[in-house]
Amino acid sequence: MTAQREWLEKDYYAVLGVSKEATDKEITKAYRKLARQLHPDANPGDAAAEERFKEVSAAYDVVGDADRRKEYDEVRAMGPFAFGGGAGGPGGGGPGGMGGFRVEDLGDLFGGLFGGGAGGGRGAGFGSGGPRAAQRGDDLETELHLSFLDAAHGVTTSVHLTSDAGCRTCGGTGAAAGTTPVVCVTCQGSGAVSDNQGMFGVSQPCPSCGGRGQRIESPCGTCHGSGLERRRREVKVRIPAGVEDGQRIRLKGRGGPGRGGPAGDLYVVCRVAPHPVFGRSGDHLTVTVPITFPEAAMGATVRVPTLEGDTVGIKVPAGTSSGRVFRLRGKGIESKKGSGDLLATVEVAVPLDMSEEAREALRAYDELSAHAPREATAS
Repeated sequence: MTAQREWLEKDYYAVLGVSKEATDKEITKAYRKLARQLHPDANPGDAAAEERFKEVSAAYDVVGDADRRKEYDEVRAMGPFAFGGGAGGPGGGGPGGMGGFRVEDLGDLFGGLFGGGAGGGRGAGFGSGGPRAAQRGDDLETELHLSFLDAAHGVTTSVHLTSDAGCRTCGGTGAAAGTTPVVCVTCQGSGAVSDNQGMFGVSQPCPSCGGRGQRIESPCGTCHGSGLERRRREVKVRIPAGVEDGQRIRLKGRGGPGRGGPAGDLYVVCRVAPHPVFGRSGDHLTVTVPITFPEAAMGATVRVPTLEGDTVGIKVPAGTSSGRVFRLRGKGIESKKGSGDLLATVEVAVPLDMSEEAREALRAYDELSAHAPREATAS
């Protein structure tokens, strides 16, 4: 199924839960929310969630890109048939029109669906007489594993993948050295043949050349005439600062090779390793800072680590409870949206091994203290 036929059947806006008039920002926001909810890592073993995640990703691949969204909207607006005013106007019967319906439009439509070019003449069969329709290359996807710091700061690196690429021996022609492809005599280079049925005809890929419009009489020994070879490729990729786990980076034109059309895109899925000290919530960093009971009870200034490797002092007021969060503004992840904050949660550390002197001191404190924390819950 070609992309255009799939676009006619699937409403990608509905898949993402947005309206057709949604802004790019609204579409991206909706995608990220669904991606977090449906990601396989968040739903281990849930096949339905995984399938929905793929569906959401496919929808965002199209409507999340301005050029492809425009093309998608145009295809959806055209529908399965193209209507337009003939020479006689809407509802007229002038040449080339049937009540406003143009036979040439069906030629364009069926030519696109079956791989043929534009119609060459009325009654000659849709898709006949024109060049074979160009085909865009496939979109590819690969994973890139990043450290927490590389994801936070951004990095330029390379991904390695094995995929189809233009044959280096024949330059992608499919023909052996010293030879060139020849025009197919069956379809005269159109790549399609027509089955005429009165004034209507249906275009089909040429059986002699497989829809290529050319025949290779002396195939290349490396690719055997396909013009493609499967090989390992290295592709450079710039990862922006603040990339999140599961985020997809699009490399335009670095996917599969096209056949007379542009190459597809390469999507790099980022897999970010956890950090031993810091956590992450969007562009905010999180960290747990242990403090002693005396520091929590009497107050203190404690040092908090930052992602840059230094520390920042925070003032812990007297009477601070375990679990209180302190916000250090601008000390989080820096991205194109701005800087996040560092959220430091203090946690009162209870010693596991105490000396007898320390125990005696605590008993003395307990006897002197009038604080009864469970008194409010007593029946």
